[in-house]
Amino acid sequence: MITPHGRVKTPIFMPVGTLATVKALDSQDIEQTQAQIILANTYHLYLRPGMERLVELGGVHQFMNWPGPILTDSGGFQVFSLGLGSKETAKNGGQLAQITDEGVQFKSHLDGSAHFLTPEKSIEIQQQIGADIMMAFDECTPDKATAEYTRQALDRTHAWAERCVMAWEQAQRLSVYGQYQALFGIVQGAMHQSLRQESARFMSKLPFDGIAVGGETVGYNMAGTQELMGWIDQILPADKPRYAMGLGRDPQNLIDAVQAGFDMFDCVAPTRFARNGTLYYGHLKSPTEFVSPFKNGRLQIGNAQFATDKHIIQENCDCYTCREGYSRAYLNHLFKTEELTYYRLASIHNVRFMVRLSEEIRACLLH
Repeated sequence: MITPHGRVKTPIFMPVGTLATVKALDSQDIEQTQAQIILANTYHLYLRPGMERLVELGGVHQFMNWPGPILTDSGGFQVFSLGLGSKETAKNGGQLAQITDEGVQFKSHLDGSAHFLTPEKSIEIQQQIGADIMMAFDECTPDKATAEYTRQALDRTHAWAERCVMAWEQAQRLSVYGQYQALFGIVQGAMHQSLRQESARFMSKLPFDGIAVGGETVGYNMAGTQELMGWIDQILPADKPRYAMGLGRDPQNLIDAVQAGFDMFDCVAPTRFARNGTLYYGHLKSPTEFVSPFKNGRLQIGNAQFATDKHIIQENCDCYTCREGYSRAYLNHLFKTEELTYYRLASIHNVRFMVRLSEEIRACLLH
């Protein structure tokens, strides 16, 4: 993919930078992981620091001093996940989001202030953020949703997709900074095969630059993700990138996603796992298999066995942490004492691990 801020080779793992920061890492750290593209979050940036300030500061690239491409989600997932009775909203009275055909009325999880997010507003916010790739506004539907509810949600998602395209085209597909912004549609439909296929056909007919697959299954249930991708694989355009939203918790997930036909994936797991003492370990044995002596490729650095271990996290790992010789014993010590340096060193390793794995899968595909 060619963007105003650089080329992106697929398949690619995209680190998540929710608040214009990949947690614990600065922009130079991210560059050293060789991440080609990162994510920023529309909902969170809209609430804080806010669009007026972000535009005044030149957009998200200048704001966070990141020269590479950025993808933004539409804000829809956060509106639903943070607004529909989550722990974050319980203190403010429980359900804080109301869905209508026009858009979503919600209250900020920060201060309870009222906001109304429409497809047009989502596109406007993403244009102001300055994303290289924007996502259409959609309704994220739970796996267990009934066919009746999913039908209603899908009709809304499709109507919203058309409105997003119209808003995008009216703005001449440019950000407020004069640069082209790609727009991806999102296939929904929960675990109802006919609805997923209908959504895939609908999204494929609109002038999107790429197609994403969203919903509760994607990123949480790999077997379900593979199943639904099988339903729509032959329907999706062969010449447009396919994005599995929120997928990439474990190394094997990336391999399975590529085998299923996906080109792009993102997940907060590498940095979240790092902060919780989980470091990736293992290697790509074949284009279809990841091997590791640790379950799911997860080394638990807080375990007592690593307290005196002089080895680096993994031999032949080219991340800064391993390359510079930081030992497991030292990382064990930093983790146990909750030193801030640990979070940076561990996050660098995990992010580079997943980026490198996507590079290795790409190399296998090319050969």
